[in-house]
Amino acid sequence: MRVFKAKYKDRQGNIRETKRYYIDFRDADDVRRKIPCYTDRRQTKKLAEKIEQLIILKHNTEPLSRDLDQWLQSIPQDIFNNLMRIGLIDELKAKSTKPLAEHLEDFEQSLLAAGGTSKNAKQVKSRVKRIFDECKFTFWNDIQASRVQHTISVLRKYVKTKAGLKDLGEISAQTYNHYLKNVKEFCKWMVDDRRASESPVNHLQTISVNADRRHDRRSLEPDEIRRLLEATQSAGERFGMAGHQRALLYRLAVETGLRRDELKSLKKSSFDFENYTVTVEAAYSKNRKQSTLPLRKDTAAELQSFVAGKLPSVQVFKVPEKTADMLKEDLAAAKIPYVDDAGRYADFHALRHSTGSLLAASGAHPKVVQSIMRHSDINMTMSRYTHIFRGQESEAVAGLPDLSLPSKEKQKAIATGTDNMAIQNDGKSVLSICLAKSGTKNQSQPEKTGLSEEKVNNENAVCETETAFLDFAPVAQLDRASVYGTEG
Repeated sequence: MRVFKAKYKDRQGNIRETKRYYIDFRDADDVRRKIPCYTDRRQTKKLAEKIEQLIILKHNTEPLSRDLDQWLQSIPQDIFNNLMRIGLIDELKAKSTKPLAEHLEDFEQSLLAAGGTSKNAKQVKSRVKRIFDECKFTFWNDIQASRVQHTISVLRKYVKTKAGLKDLGEISAQTYNHYLKNVKEFCKWMVDDRRASESPVNHLQTISVNADRRHDRRSLEPDEIRRLLEATQSAGERFGMAGHQRALLYRLAVETGLRRDELKSLKKSSFDFENYTVTVEAAYSKNRKQSTLPLRKDTAAELQSFVAGKLPSVQVFKVPEKTADMLKEDLAAAKIPYVDDAGRYADFHALRHSTGSLLAASGAHPKVVQSIMRHSDINMTMSRYTHIFRGQESEAVAGLPDLSLPSKEKQKAIATGTDNMAIQNDGKSVLSICLAKSGTKNQSQPEKTGLSEEKVNNENAVCETETAFLDFAPVAQLDRASVYGTEG
């Protein structure tokens, strides 16, 4: 391996030396190579030593050491390109030494190309960039799972105010999971795009959000929804939308479960008023799939009247960014609390919770509810998006079988007068006693029946039961009536 300055003739024919030093060597395939390096001889000699190490590793098919890896990330791009051109650095390694900032730009474009919205792609890229900046990661090989995990765990939430950024404290468990999922998504994309061999964060796990619910939502009661629609319908303009427009937006949100951005994307052409459906394009759907949902006929009729005269490509609703604030004002006008006694919120996304709860309360099959809600996991539908309405628990308990009624065996014994418990004193059956007593007066007085007060009370109690069965339940129908407390 030789370090030298090349000589050449200028236009006047004079012999000159190049400003940069060259390295002359034979690569792992014994092919002679010559590449330009630094203007400093010492730097060039150090580079020659590193190249010699690369040749040995290439010849032995061994992986790069961490020192060599870090060194490659620091050399000038033209030298790096020359080493890649002659095969001392493979394409995979070349991509991994590209700055993360450039990879993130490509990642954002891939999200858009896959049908993602500009807003979502920007948010995902912003989250990943924030973590990498906090960790001071510059290149792919800088990424360490432990540092990523620690950095996300100590992140704080800030909001912009007129006075500047306001610190709202540590992020919630759910936000933690969002950041981690986005970092893992980026690293998986690097592997899928053959820019890296494996993800350094693939083993990191999300955390449970059940113990750290900071913004739990509730579903609105059916009567609350009616009051909201009535109050909003008669209200004035808020956030650039007239009262009747907001009322129709809320109604459509509750009856379809559509999210804010999905509602915002709707055009006149999104509705099929003959088949009573609304379609959300894949680019605006959270699961990136086109979805067609059914509409109630009366709602479809109102929507058809609302969009009459609009062009097919015109946006139906001018949904503002701060839909939660808009709904909050309309809830206040309807005298409905934004936060209930349990600390649960009724923000705009709570309308989607109302959809799931109303469908479940209607008796719809859980798989049907899941389909309308468009959840990949039915547990999400049933545990997060369905809530119990006021009075449902009491109604469910009231529907249980009446356990105070006699068993089937007891019913037969009572009906035939062979119940051992029903034999009193002289062996007369309760049925015969009750029949003998019918039509007489003052049956409960012991001095007129010759029985003790306690026995008279027992007889009267059993007689009442016996008479009830005789009056309302034929023997053939006793089984069903006694179990459910109903007639037939």
